[in-house]
Amino acid sequence: MYRIAQPLAPRTLLAAAIASAAALTACSAPGGSDKAGSSDSGPIKIAVVDARSGQLSSLGDWEFKGAKLAVDEWNKKGGINGRRIQLKSFDDQGDPTTGTNLARKISSEKYIAMIGTSESAVTIAMAPVLKQEGIPNITSGQSDGLVALKSEFLFLNGPTSTTYDTTLAKYLIQEKGYKKIAMITNNGSYGAGEHDAFTKAAKDLGVTPVTDQVVTTDQKDFSAALTKIRATKPQVVFIGSEEVEAGLIVKQARDLGITVPFAGAAPQGTPVFADTAGKAAVEGTIVSSPYLSNDSGPAAQKFAAAYKAAYGEDAELHGAKAYDGTNILLTALKNSKVATGRKLADAIRSTAYDGLLGQFRYGTDGVGITRTSIGVITSGALVRQK
Repeated sequence: MYRIAQPLAPRTLLAAAIASAAALTACSAPGGSDKAGSSDSGPIKIAVVDARSGQLSSLGDWEFKGAKLAVDEWNKKGGINGRRIQLKSFDDQGDPTTGTNLARKISSEKYIAMIGTSESAVTIAMAPVLKQEGIPNITSGQSDGLVALKSEFLFLNGPTSTTYDTTLAKYLIQEKGYKKIAMITNNGSYGAGEHDAFTKAAKDLGVTPVTDQVVTTDQKDFSAALTKIRATKPQVVFIGSEEVEAGLIVKQARDLGITVPFAGAAPQGTPVFADTAGKAAVEGTIVSSPYLSNDSGPAAQKFAAAYKAAYGEDAELHGAKAYDGTNILLTALKNSKVATGRKLADAIRSTAYDGLLGQFRYGTDGVGITRTSIGVITSGALVRQK
């Protein structure tokens, strides 16, 4: 899941972050032993790192609430081995440099594991430090660049962009029969990942987008790009952007007379997207997601009820992802008798967990779930398609 004016090309930034991660890894012998300074008494310290301010703060808020709900449930049952779980939130401001500094901070303050971030670029920037310090990280990011790091300390609590967009492309092209697909994505790490994953998936199915518009992450006026899209008369528009920007794009598209459905991944299934665009504007939006609604089954209903009772608001995907990821971490801590460092990372990898998003079974790439479903926003609700 994740902002400066006139940024450098984000694919260049993302590649540089990955290269930097590889270089730092090669220069050290990280994570070879248990976390330094950990003890077998006192609280178990877990950090949650996300944007808690700025345009992406809704992601951080959802993630923290999901993680906290899981921790509170475990603490009510006595914690782990009689030890209370201590959860603290850190604000990365959606900035990779801030995130890197926080990685060093949580290490110095003896946090043994980290939940977050929702922003792939920040997670990628933090990964070398976390690996060096032996701190396992369960992230809500979905960029394939996370997998490219090949860090044995990095785990995803949801699918990658490839999974989201392969499922979506198959539905649009094979099920709906769309051939004229327009694209609009932003040039941040999330948008770049979505762009590349969907383009490849569509081309593998024999479809080349009729237009491919890329905007910046801080852009507010999309009329030029949308006018070009309108001129191609597409059957559907793929959108690769976070919640707020995606909502603005759809709102402006409707104002310009673009009436065809939009399609995308996780952000388009959130209330922030719908509220920003307007309920009428998002009607018919096609969404690829591993968690379509709070009514998808008994486990989701129980989670949603607990979330509502705790926070007075409805749960959604990002809170569910963090809830699953935190439960996986706590299960691994219990099974390993509160191991740290590489032993904890190995325990996470061996944890089989049936969660809200599906069955998590981790491979060596740190990916535990490789499936999404398709929903369509119908009368304000995301309705699963058969």
